[in-house]
Formats: sequence, C-alpha cells, structure tokens
Amino acid sequence: MSPLNEDQILDIFKKRNAILEGHFKLSSGLHSGKYIQCAKVLEHPDSAEVLCNTLAERFKDDDISVVIGPAMGGIVVAYELARQLGVRNIFSERNADNEMIFKRGFEILEGENCIICEDVVTTGKSTKEVIELVKKYGGNLVACASLVDRTTDIDLGVRFESLLPVEVETFKPEVCPLCKDGKELVQPGSRKKF
Repeated sequence: MSPLNEDQILDIFKKRNAILEGHFKLSSGLHSGKYIQCAKVLEHPDSAEVLCNTLAERFKDDDISVVIGPAMGGIVVAYELARQLGVRNIFSERNADNEMIFKRGFEILEGENCIICEDVVTTGKSTKEVIELVKKYGGNLVACASLVDRTTDIDLGVRFESLLPVEVETFKPEVCPLCKDGKELVQPGSRKKF
C-alpha cells in the first residue's frame, strides 16, 4: 500500500462526511464554524487502514514499542497505527477527578519507545497530559501523531507528525459571531458535558 498525499487524505475525509459546517463548541471551550469528526472516517476500517498506513510510514525506522491513544478520540487511530507498526497498543482515560491515567492494567515499561497518537490535536491538552504519564512511567517519548492537526504553533517538546493540517477559525464565546447570529450551538466532542 502506497502512502497517501494530502489531497487523497482530504478526499477520504470528504467522502466520509467528516468535515462538518455549523456552530460548534470545541472541547477547549472555543467556538468554531467548522468541525472535523474523525470518528466518521474511523468507523470505516478500510479508511482507518489506509490513513494509518501513511502515518506508520513516518515511524517505520523508529523502533517503537507501544502506541498510546488518549480516550476517546485516540483509541481507534492509535490501535490501527500500532497494528501497522506491529507493536503494543494501550490507551489512557480520565478518572473521577478528570485526571488522565492508565487503567485496565496498562503500563509503560521504563525506557520503552512510545508514540502518543490522537485523531485530532487542537490545543494539545490531552496529548500534554499523556506526555506527563509517559514521563511518570519512565517511557521514552519518540513522537506525537494525529490524523488531523488543528494546532496553531504548538510545541509538544517532541516530533509531531500529522496527516492533514487544517486551519479553522475559532472564537471565544463572548465574541463569537455565530452566537451573535443566533446559530444553534452543538458540542460534538468527546468531552461533552451532559
């Protein structure tokens, strides 16, 4: 399987109706008129396979031991990346105090080469929390990765690989033009409060 170029990657996202238009509250609390719903892509194993194959090509010479996916959005993409690299896969999740931890007996052995893999990175909040977990366990963080990069000039302190850089304008709620226009606000992310 040949790695995909950016246009081919974008075509997959469009084909799977994963680029949404509207008025969205992001997990950061910011508002946006566009939302990338990677779950719409990852629900199709063939799409996950070809996308993660392209991502795996970037790490084939890095002697990775484990790929970590922050719950919820990172679980499927990290699993598929680990499968393609032929390595172990684990995921982190939040406890009752909203702290990112490993449960289910997951751990990182001291010195293991790790990749943290997400579906979308915007503010880097979850990724940074998992970086701290990797340090706590004594793992060697080789890189962070994502399908979609919505960051604006973020420094995670390690190599960051993504397949699709997407610039999306965001607004603080108090100055959001979509709020002023009365558009219905939707909170589609995995940190949605019920």
